[in-house]
Parts: sequence; C-alpha cells; structure tokens
Amino acid sequence: MSRNHAPAPGSQSAEAVRPEDQKLPIGTAFAYGFQHVLTMYGGIIAPPLIIGSAAGLKGPDIALLITSCLFVGGLATLLQTLGVKWFGSQLPLVQGTSFASVATMLAIVSGGGGIQAVFGAVIAASLIGLIVAPFFAKVIHFFPPVVTGVVITTIGLSLTPVAANWALGGNAKAPNYGDPANIGLAGLTLLVIMLLSKLGSAVISRLSILLAIVIGTIVAAFIGMADFSKVGTGAIFELPRPFAFGLPTFEPAAIISMVIVILVILTETTADILAVGEIAGSKIDSKRIANGLRADMLSSAVAPVFNTFTQSAFAQNVGLVAVTGIKSRFAVAAGGGVLVLLGLLPVLGRVVAAVPTPVLGGAGIVLFGTVAASGIRTLSKVDYKDSMNLIIVATSIAFGMVPVINPAFYGHFPAWFQVIFDSGISSAAIMAILLNIVFNVVKRGTPHNPSVFGAAPVRIVPEEVLECLEDGDRCENGKILDKDGNEVPVRAAKGAHGH
Repeated sequence: MSRNHAPAPGSQSAEAVRPEDQKLPIGTAFAYGFQHVLTMYGGIIAPPLIIGSAAGLKGPDIALLITSCLFVGGLATLLQTLGVKWFGSQLPLVQGTSFASVATMLAIVSGGGGIQAVFGAVIAASLIGLIVAPFFAKVIHFFPPVVTGVVITTIGLSLTPVAANWALGGNAKAPNYGDPANIGLAGLTLLVIMLLSKLGSAVISRLSILLAIVIGTIVAAFIGMADFSKVGTGAIFELPRPFAFGLPTFEPAAIISMVIVILVILTETTADILAVGEIAGSKIDSKRIANGLRADMLSSAVAPVFNTFTQSAFAQNVGLVAVTGIKSRFAVAAGGGVLVLLGLLPVLGRVVAAVPTPVLGGAGIVLFGTVAASGIRTLSKVDYKDSMNLIIVATSIAFGMVPVINPAFYGHFPAWFQVIFDSGISSAAIMAILLNIVFNVVKRGTPHNPSVFGAAPVRIVPEEVLECLEDGDRCENGKILDKDGNEVPVRAAKGAHGH
C-alpha cells in the first residue's frame, strides 16, 4: 500500500535506488562473495607471510598472523560495505591487509623494534589518519575524470605484474618458478573464463571467475600441482586472541614513517572509492569518501589488537565488480562474512590456501586488465580539445609506470620518498593531481591553442552541407564532383566577402 506514496528524500526507500543497494538471494550473494575472497586471498595473506618471516616467527605464529588478517579483513569489509554513522562508504569494496605498508614494516622490524613496534606504529598512525580523513575527503574537486581515469588505468596496469608473478608460481625462489606447467595452468584458467563468458548463461558468465578457479584447481589436483595434504593439520576452530604477541610498543621514528604510509593508503583508498563508484554508476561526494576513509582508519587502528596490520580497499576486487557486473554491496558484505568465517575456522582457510597460485594468475589477468579498461573508459570522457589534458594523461601514466617497470628506480632515495613513489598508483595520482592544478585549475599562463601536446581540433561538417550531397559525390583537389565526375558548383555563403 505504501507504494502509492513517494518516498521522502533521504529515506531508506529513496536510497534503495542506488545500484550498490541491489538485494540478492542469500545463496547468490555468498557465491559472488566467495568469488571476491578467492580473488584477494593471495594478496591478503602475503603481508603476514613476509612480516612474520622477517620477525623470525615460526610456522604456528605465522599461521596466527594469517588467520588474524582474514578475521580483521572480514570485519573491515562489513564495516565498509554495510556502514554505520560516520563510518563506511556503503560501496562494494573489499578490505584487507594493505601491501603498501610492507616495506615500512620490514624497516621497523629490521631496525630492532620487532613486531610489537610495528603494531604500535600502526595504531598511532591510523588514529592520526582517522583525524585527517574528513579533511582529506574535501579534495574531491581535484579528482575530475582526467585524474580519476589516470588513477584507475594505473591501478590496473600496476597490478598486472602481480598476475604475471602468480602465473609463474608466486615464489621466485621456488625451483619450479616460471615452469611452463605453471604458465599453462594459468592459461587454462584464462581460457575457461573466456569460454564460460562466451558460451554460458548470464549466471554462469557472471560466475566465470569463480568457476574457472574451481576447475583450474581440480585440473591442478589431477596433475599433481595442488597440495591438499596440510588441510587436516591444525585446529579446526579457533577464536582470535587479542595481543597474542604481547602489548605494542610506540617508537616515534616508526610512527612517523607509518604516517607516510597512512597518507599513501588514504590516497589509494580514495582512488578505489572513486573507481568503484565510476564502475557502479553511483554518485560519490566528499562525505561518502570521508566515511570510507574513516572506516579504513578505524579498521587499521583496531587491527593490531587482533594481531594484524593496516587495512585498505583491494583494487583487484574493483576489477571483479567490473567483470561480473554485480554492483551490490551486499555481495561483497557476504564475502566479508566468509573472511570472518575463515578467520575463525583455520581449516577452511587451509582449503582456500590450497588453490594453486598459477590459477589465481590466470584469473588476475582478466581482473586487472578490466580495471585498466575501466580507466580508459573514463579517460574517453575527457575533453582534449584546446586543453592540456593530453599531456596530463600521458605524463601521469608514464610516471606511475616507472616504479612498476623498474622497482629499483628510487632505490637511492630516502626511505620516506620510496614509500610514496614506489607505488605506481600513488605516483600517478600525485602527478595527475599536480598537473591538473597547474594546467586546469591555475589558468594563468596556459595557452588557449596548445602545442603538440594538445589534441587535434575536431572537424565538423554542417548538417545543411550533407543535405546537398548525393550518392557518389566526392571531393578532389578542393572541388566537389558528382558520381559522373562533373563539378558541383559551390556558392559562397552570404556575407562571406564582408565589407
């Protein structure tokens, strides 16, 4: 009966028209959510593996770090997607342990602070980030399509080496790294995705990533490339233990270096929020960005209590939203629930961990390429006529790809500089923002008819000219000829000879 009354502005009914508010059947939501988990699983467990090993932790303790990062990542995803007042963008964004902080955390560990100093630095820096998040969100007007398109494109391009590394085997020190069998398994997974996308129904097409990962894993098991022997080893159910490695310590130098990382994470999460908003066709304003950043920082501040590190949005899952076309935040929230479950049930985590890395590599090629394609689509909306937007795009993308192509490019720069510019995403974002300000915000000095860096002017033929032409008419040597080669007389426009 209430359908006869228009919903009040701002009411829940009015908000339900947003693409991300689409409700899905529970089974469907969890299927797509599990697909999100598989997509980001390799990325979310990498930081605890690296940091745990550097800190000298043994197998059971590293397993605890991994379980903790799954549990906290799930809670952070639920907060980001479902949201409460002031916290959560309510967008289909998967949260997890940020890789951006790995280099800084390694420096803290190697400096003698140990993992306790890492936890203390993350807590302190995240609380600072929580304070600055609303102000950071005010800069949204510095993110027009020429900037967001560059950032989204660079996200996809910079993630492509990750897919390549997975396809090669994931561990460069392993004897079978780069084995043709690994590349073949990745290629098989990619082929299955293409076939399911082409030949399957709409549902199968949208689940093509998940189905291809399952099929790839089954094939790997038959040929001896999947190891399930460790699935039954260890506890089946285990509650998270707060401060399992002792209370955090707070070292000023570690905190300062981590604050730089937090600024990088804020930049990348802002880019991810804008990217998924673009893909979903949803309106993104500074308030929504602020809510998303606050959720990021709150999750990061709480994470060390449960033995894990900084949290941020996962760019690869933005690609999955684009590939599947499933924009519902509730599907991603279901994925957050799966992550929490994996954090409480280590045995399920070990099952997911048995998915061969090359299988993830085959899926990653599609996912990360889709992110880049989404950025190119955004860049197609940019006006290049009589502007310097072409040089902004060209310089920013190239600048962002420098550390991706040559990771040692900034090897002799200060550590704080490397933290910022070793990220291709951050490099491209900073360059695009600065150049947009120089050329588009500060108009003074920018030429109206730019040089070779400007796009060629658009040619336009008046419609009335087309109405005068007939089939076979053509232009030769400045004259219009009909189909028989006879010249068509051209009359000068009125006033053409002026005074």
